Amino acid sequence: MTLSLEAMNTLRRRREKIIQNISPEKLAALHAKGMLSARERVNILFLDGSFQELGMHAHHNAVSFGMAGRELPTDGVITGTGYVGNMQVAAFSQDFQVLAGTMGKMQARKIVRLMRHALRVGVPMVAFKDSGGARIQEGVDALSGYGDVFYYNVMLSGVVPQIAVVLGPCAGGAAYSPALMDFVIMARHNAYMFLTGPEVIKAVTGRTTTMDEVGSAEMHASVSGNVHFIAEDDQHAIALVKNLLSYLPPNNTEDPPHDLSVPIDEMVDQDIKALIPGDSSEPLNMHAVIQRLVDRGELLEVHAGFARNVIVGFARISGAVVGIVANNPMVMAGALDMDAADKIARFVRTCNVFNIPLVTLVDVPGFLPGVEEERGGIIRHGAKMLHAFASATVPKLTVILRKSYGGSYLAMCSQEMRADMVYAWPSAEIAVMGAEAAVKILYRKEIKEAADGKAKAAELTQQYRDEFASPYAAASNFYITDVIDPADTRWTLALALRKTLGKRELRPGKKHGNMPL
Repeated sequence: MTLSLEAMNTLRRRREKIIQNISPEKLAALHAKGMLSARERVNILFLDGSFQELGMHAHHNAVSFGMAGRELPTDGVITGTGYVGNMQVAAFSQDFQVLAGTMGKMQARKIVRLMRHALRVGVPMVAFKDSGGARIQEGVDALSGYGDVFYYNVMLSGVVPQIAVVLGPCAGGAAYSPALMDFVIMARHNAYMFLTGPEVIKAVTGRTTTMDEVGSAEMHASVSGNVHFIAEDDQHAIALVKNLLSYLPPNNTEDPPHDLSVPIDEMVDQDIKALIPGDSSEPLNMHAVIQRLVDRGELLEVHAGFARNVIVGFARISGAVVGIVANNPMVMAGALDMDAADKIARFVRTCNVFNIPLVTLVDVPGFLPGVEEERGGIIRHGAKMLHAFASATVPKLTVILRKSYGGSYLAMCSQEMRADMVYAWPSAEIAVMGAEAAVKILYRKEIKEAADGKAKAAELTQQYRDEFASPYAAASNFYITDVIDPADTRWTLALALRKTLGKRELRPGKKHGNMPL
């Protein structure tokens, strides 16, 4: 059968109609708000000429309630694969211009087909979320579609990276799919995500609230912890996706993109010592320390606005990709609370499934005391950290900069949690509690009976630090690999990383551990 000119023209017209489904006026209005069309989002994500669409002509064709005669180009979602750098990536982009991007059975089939491809081939999954929710006209078919998507979110979990990019509405059950993915990026101004909006909350509880309080990016990034990154607009969101992918492997069987051609010189940084406060009660600027340790001072901080008393993020040390976990003494003195424990545990598990070595920087006075913390389950939340670090089989390097007291010493990946190397600065204090508190308990009588109780307390405190809490005391029992000059920290970590990248560790056979949740 000869391929006629008419057939080719028909193909061209059909493709153009599908691709150009938004008027210039509507597109200009989107651009004015810092938004892109669904197809523009995909095109900007991928290298030019690398995107291959899957299911361009698939759409809902059943006669459903109120749907007769409606044309639904791509059924409201663009699905396909392309290249970000030299990595193949699968992506779908919901199209709000087509029935508000609502999900029905066909849209779900397209998304699931793409997810199955990502699972079989072993490539990351990027989801641009911009949808009015379930397609009411399709009834239970729409709910079934969501269930299929959620199932494959779980199947992909721990196998390939999943990144949700919320650039419009993401309401009701639709919000569970981003929550099941590894990272959530959300636009600051044009997106919202919630299970029940202000109107439903008012009707059910009588409480008046706003969309910003229950569904904004700012709220989710700083209060609920559902969002890992805030984007200023769509272009920024796509740039964040690309930056994030630059630290991740395509799947759990491959290593992250280390650049081991970077030489390891004996890098001595005397200036790092200027960051150590003279008084141990003054806070250490941990962000400044991290900048001195990582390549070009670049840290892609994850969850930057949530649980700010700890810092987590991706960086490179002499070309090796690492996950940084650190206390932040500038906030709450770096003490661990429930949110901090959740933030660290989640990040550690993410690094572990994608073979990313962990570098833990410790300056922690302990877990945050308080009635609210105890009643809120700080024991359970803290146990998540212990479980995450202990079960991680990637290279684990720990540096104790200053304080490391009590259970938080263990929770921040001590040798007992099977850290491969534990280094300490000479300023480190490792003990059940701070020296002042310990002396008050142990030597109360001596201090009370002394002629100058204050001087006696100071003398005993220094003695306790020297004999029981110093890094040398811990090193003498081989709890510390080495006590190092702060100026040598970057070089020490770089060399230790290269020596542990080939680490292989077998664990007892089991389905999975029962992490406290």
